Amino acid sequence: MPSSSLRPRLLPGPNQVIGGTRPPRYDLSYRDKFWPARAYEDRCDRLAVRALLPRGGGHLLDLGAGFGRLVDEYDAFEAVTLVDASPAMIEAARERVGSDPRFCVIAADAAHLPIPDGSVDVVIAVRLLVHLRDPSGVFREIARVLRPGGRLIVEFPNRRHLLAAVRYLTGRQSWSPVARQPHEYLAGHFAHQPATIEAQLRAAGLEPDARRTVSLFRSARLKRLIPARVLAAIEAPLQRPLGRMAPGPSIYVGSIRSDAGTIGKIAPGHVRRRGTEDDPCGS
Repeated sequence: MPSSSLRPRLLPGPNQVIGGTRPPRYDLSYRDKFWPARAYEDRCDRLAVRALLPRGGGHLLDLGAGFGRLVDEYDAFEAVTLVDASPAMIEAARERVGSDPRFCVIAADAAHLPIPDGSVDVVIAVRLLVHLRDPSGVFREIARVLRPGGRLIVEFPNRRHLLAAVRYLTGRQSWSPVARQPHEYLAGHFAHQPATIEAQLRAAGLEPDARRTVSLFRSARLKRLIPARVLAAIEAPLQRPLGRMAPGPSIYVGSIRSDAGTIGKIAPGHVRRRGTEDDPCGS
């Protein structure tokens, strides 16, 4: 492969984009205030991630990694690349992983990754699709960097969740939860229809094979009354069987790059060389 095809395509300065969409400007309050107040949601995310991640592998790519919230879930992987578009999150992620040689942190647009074709065993994207009106281009880029048989785990806000349906049927909201297009519920924040996301994944060559519904008890009142660990323990056995019904506000979909003869095979990759000019994290 010509070295020019591996050259990093990193975006300058604070005006990063994600898949053609300009995300909100994050600062450290996202790490220091937003997530400490969401212990229940964090526990539920981790339940889904642990259930859908392969037991191990070579190269894991966390796309839209933020400050590296989930890095302690990746111990079974030989090398981990964290990608984000926010300068503040990049700095926080580098602080979080420190000098651990397994990790590389880079700033990039999720639709134009400075990562070679077929060099990644697993891609995980949590809290990324919320910023994308149309994630099709990002899915194509994920398919490009995944090796044949590689796995994608993607999370997104669920347009058709149960509370939205109740509000619509009782006249408390004007937008339909069953429409196929994304719903912009806040500026730059999109909820997606599960069937639409799965169709877009298939169009990119990524075959969905698992779905989990997450944060079933996301209620300020419940979270005040019941400890996060208890709510998450109640949810744990429900995420998978209720996945197809999708009643929760967050959805996880597991997919595989569906090349013939490689379905379901997640084999460890080689440890990457790091810090070359053409590939900042090695491959």
